[in-house]
Amino acid sequence: MRLVLILTTLSLLCLASNGAIPSRLLQRISHSSNFLTTEELWFNQTVDHFSPLDHSKFPQRYYEFTDYFRLPDGPIFLKICGEASCDGIPNDYISVLAKKFGAAVVSLEHRYYGKSSPFRSLRTENLKYLSSKQALFDLAVFRQYYQESLNVKVNRSNVENPWFVFGVSYAGALSAWFRLKFPHLTCGSLASSAVVLAIYNFTEFDRQIGESAGAECKAVLQEVNGLVEQRLASDGNAVKSLFGAASLKIDADFLYLLADAAVTAFQYGNPDMLCSPLVQAKKDGEDLVNAYATYVKEYYLGTFGVSIETYNQQHLKRTNSAGDTSDRLWWFQVCTEVAFFQVAPSKDSMRPSEINTKYHLDLCKNVFGDGIYPDVDATNIYYGGTKIAGSKIIFTNGSQDPWRHASKLTSTPDMPSFLISCHNCGHGTDLRGCPQSPLSPEGDAKNCSSPDAVHKVRQQIIEHIDLWLSQCQATDV
Repeated sequence: MRLVLILTTLSLLCLASNGAIPSRLLQRISHSSNFLTTEELWFNQTVDHFSPLDHSKFPQRYYEFTDYFRLPDGPIFLKICGEASCDGIPNDYISVLAKKFGAAVVSLEHRYYGKSSPFRSLRTENLKYLSSKQALFDLAVFRQYYQESLNVKVNRSNVENPWFVFGVSYAGALSAWFRLKFPHLTCGSLASSAVVLAIYNFTEFDRQIGESAGAECKAVLQEVNGLVEQRLASDGNAVKSLFGAASLKIDADFLYLLADAAVTAFQYGNPDMLCSPLVQAKKDGEDLVNAYATYVKEYYLGTFGVSIETYNQQHLKRTNSAGDTSDRLWWFQVCTEVAFFQVAPSKDSMRPSEINTKYHLDLCKNVFGDGIYPDVDATNIYYGGTKIAGSKIIFTNGSQDPWRHASKLTSTPDMPSFLISCHNCGHGTDLRGCPQSPLSPEGDAKNCSSPDAVHKVRQQIIEHIDLWLSQCQATDV
């Protein structure tokens, strides 16, 4: 899916999500009122952390949840919001962890997204401060601000609570990178489905979809692709209208929509919602394109809440900061930092061949102008990719999630990596449970095909948080 982190009708619960990011967004979550808090708080953030001359500020939104906080010395959990509007702190498994450890939970909206934009116009020139590097400094500055504010409230000075950082998807990568770049500001981090490796041509993404689908569903989906391409060649308007996507004038944009619709089922733990009706339609000799169109319209555009406009390049060119802007913003990060181009492999592809490198580069140029391209080598040199030289970072991934191939899958004693294996274990399963969308309150794992697989990894997470918090506190004594 285009990383991302589709956000207008979805209440993205600050994973960002992005994403990030369906594939347009790394982290999308369907509408839910399950927040620990939605009360907005604000502080003034620096626009450019790397300029010695420009000290201008912008208001950045954040949230705090202190119902379980053990005053005054309990831990503080920083839940990172990703490539989406951050509308509160979600009631996922972090609420269970906060209760267990007596922690406060705070969450900062990612710069530019939601209500935290430094500019009214999102023209390309104004997006130059939108990067993971600036976002990490935002988190560091916010962390210091919140700690100092807490000290004032409890009438003390020069005291540090133990902090621990959490994130899913692109925000999971930020969580790992925060511990890497600011190890003195956090006792450790949980990097859930963390896409720490920038990838130019992400063919493994497509291959994982085929593997997650299984042989029977995979064959039907590939047949659907072939039939759609035939109809697109003979009567493009008719087949686009069948999917409710007549507004998408660029054929590859339409085909990307159809690819993402399938990805969502596996990425977010609803594989049977896609595969069962399609396989049955094949057995019954029904029109497979009609069957897939029903799934796309009823689930992807309906229940899941994706907008057709997410795939419209004219929409992506909108520079007004009003309304939902996450699609344009995440594409800028894709086109400058991380790529994650979900191109069709040369053989056995789950997506049409029109979704290739040229398509992505053309989109970047069309939407943002000449000279915009993703410098993935620079990103991986800066952070280390899967060779990240960090410590006290927990990596977790779901077996069915295509994004796991951009994460760290090998364990070391100080950076354990856990794979949660089950039929519907996808993006952020450790925090979200099953399915991953819609959100299960407190990340309930009862609907995972193997709840034990989730519980075992969560126990490992608890043990590492407990150990690293205790080591952190012992160091401060």
